[in-house]
Amino acid sequence: MPTNADLARRRTAAIPRGVGNLLQVYAEHASNAEIWDVEGRRYIDFASGIAVLNTGHLHPRVQAAVAAQLAKLSHTCFQVTPYENYVLLAERLNEIIPGAGPKKTIFLTTGAEAIENAVKIARHHTKRSAVIAFGGGFHGRTLACMSLTGKVQPYKAGFGTMLPDIFHAPFPIEYHGVSVAQTLATLDNLFKADVDPQRVAAVLVEPVQGEGGFYIAPPEFLQALRTLCDRHGIVFIVDEVQTGFARTGRMFAIEHSGVEPDLVTLAKSLAGGLPLAAVVGKAEIMDSPAPGGLGGTYAGSPLGCAAGLAVLEVIESEQLCARAERLGAAVRARLVDLQSRWPHIGEVRGLGAMVAMELVKDKRPDAPDAELTKALVQAAGRRGLVLLSCGVHANVIRFLMPLTTPDAILAEGLAILEAALEDVAG
Repeated sequence: MPTNADLARRRTAAIPRGVGNLLQVYAEHASNAEIWDVEGRRYIDFASGIAVLNTGHLHPRVQAAVAAQLAKLSHTCFQVTPYENYVLLAERLNEIIPGAGPKKTIFLTTGAEAIENAVKIARHHTKRSAVIAFGGGFHGRTLACMSLTGKVQPYKAGFGTMLPDIFHAPFPIEYHGVSVAQTLATLDNLFKADVDPQRVAAVLVEPVQGEGGFYIAPPEFLQALRTLCDRHGIVFIVDEVQTGFARTGRMFAIEHSGVEPDLVTLAKSLAGGLPLAAVVGKAEIMDSPAPGGLGGTYAGSPLGCAAGLAVLEVIESEQLCARAERLGAAVRARLVDLQSRWPHIGEVRGLGAMVAMELVKDKRPDAPDAELTKALVQAAGRRGLVLLSCGVHANVIRFLMPLTTPDAILAEGLAILEAALEDVAG
């Protein structure tokens, strides 16, 4: 069996440096909220593969569903010879996405594909081209998606001209002095100075920013965006790629605001670790493109759809929305306690089990401490805890443990976090 160091050397020789690695730890097997590396060392997983494993690593019901499907067929391409579980999963998602009226679903492979297709559908439906997104938002690494993403480093730097007709407004973040009123005033000015609202196809927003720093969109902001879109005939797209499937204490984060989206993009925890993404939306909008305008060779694979159906069963039977609320409350309480001892923790925030702490210097929101954040991730890794950082200034630690994490393992992971803070912050 190769060591982590052996694999790191081989990785450097074989794989471009543009594919980054948080830790040089090579996973060999995993179960629920735990990972074991190739050297047999155990890690508690507070990352979930970047919010992909809300139901944990290899949940038995998901594993069984995929195995049963694999015994039947792995691929035919839905556009060539369709299969029932694509239809079944579409029906289930159409039922549970917030909003009145009939809905329809298409399946894809990645979150970036979902965003690209949502924009395509909105443009086709409105016969308009412009899209408004928000600073700090993350929507993927393809050309259109990195254009929509509101963060230059490392996603846009050096890749040349972005897609035209994309505009960004600031995201309202109270901690950084940006109010809802200021953001709405910026949008109003955008319509006066840069783009006619009658040329805008879509407004795209995350109800909780993911890579941007786990900032929660205030309900009044989302409600104002809904009103703005209705006023101008703009399609309102909600990006639930990271927030979906019980992570925030509701099946979808937009439910906290009472707002009905036009289109919703899904991926990550949709299929419990298998690559599957979706766009779900109002039927009259989804039906706009002609046959052949949507799809993909691997889009909505039989294995992914089987896993997705099992994930929905697990979320319901194990009451993972309620579990997310309890996990999140426990994590936030522990972080607030740590905040009283370490002034480097500038803010603790979260919605359900989507929790973050922002690291700063001298308790100043305008003094992000990216160096400490990076050191904490590495110190936690050395002690056996997988953590993720995020944020425009790379100074936020985000907590994305599986919603199935046992209480004892959660407590163990938080104890490791505290010890890692002692290592790097004294």
